[in-house]
Amino acid sequence: MLLCAFLWSIAGLFIKLVNGNAFVIAGFRGLFAGLTTLTYMIIAKIPFKLNKKSITTGIFMCILFIAFVTSNKLTTAANAIVLQFTTPLWLMLYNSIILKTKLKKNDTIAVLFSLIGITLCFLDKMEGGYLLGNIVAIFAGLMMGVMYVCLGTSNGEDRISGTLLGHLFTAIVGIPCLAFTENHLNSTAFLCLIILGVVQLGIPYILLNFASQTCPPLACSLLGAVEPLFNPIWVALFANEIPGILAIIGCIIVIASVTCWCISDINKN
Repeated sequence: MLLCAFLWSIAGLFIKLVNGNAFVIAGFRGLFAGLTTLTYMIIAKIPFKLNKKSITTGIFMCILFIAFVTSNKLTTAANAIVLQFTTPLWLMLYNSIILKTKLKKNDTIAVLFSLIGITLCFLDKMEGGYLLGNIVAIFAGLMMGVMYVCLGTSNGEDRISGTLLGHLFTAIVGIPCLAFTENHLNSTAFLCLIILGVVQLGIPYILLNFASQTCPPLACSLLGAVEPLFNPIWVALFANEIPGILAIIGCIIVIASVTCWCISDINKN
């Protein structure tokens, strides 16, 4: 799961380097990730399962992938990944509302501090694009929470089949947008898309399928904290995108509060 999160962390940088529409980028990324996943399934002799669980997982993954790329195009990479990191809070609400688990004091504190951090991220840049990007990033966090639940309640074949469908659905939705959007996809851009599809998405989601077999959704989400720690660093170093001071403070508060809450919850369990 740690290796998975580290490979995920290069997403912001390579998405920023591609001058194209978010749907198109997500589509080609999904295509190359799908080919990677399919190759793995053939080599490992894993049968493809088309059923309710795999289709449901695929649909939510598709929505997540498109929302994540879109948020990276509309706001800073730091905001996009950290606001998506609110996933554990959505899992907490799922446990509370669906599973009827009573909220504890630590839960309330985590939500309060996370909301403070999210508010600072929103206040950093109030332009329309950034605001919309922040909203989409939070929505991506919700979709990732649903995805973790889907993966955690599926068996191995359904899990990897759902992952393959998620990539293919994204390609089917995104690539046709090439016909009516403005894109500048040269050889360098396609190299970035291949890296995004194979290294940043395809291989990590194969690793995620392995991790989901023994690592519960909350723990997966906690270990995924490696991604928001490294993602803004790569973008700052190689794409010269530096978030504002309010956003930096907000990101630190969100990561710290969610991480502390996850650790305390796991210790109690």
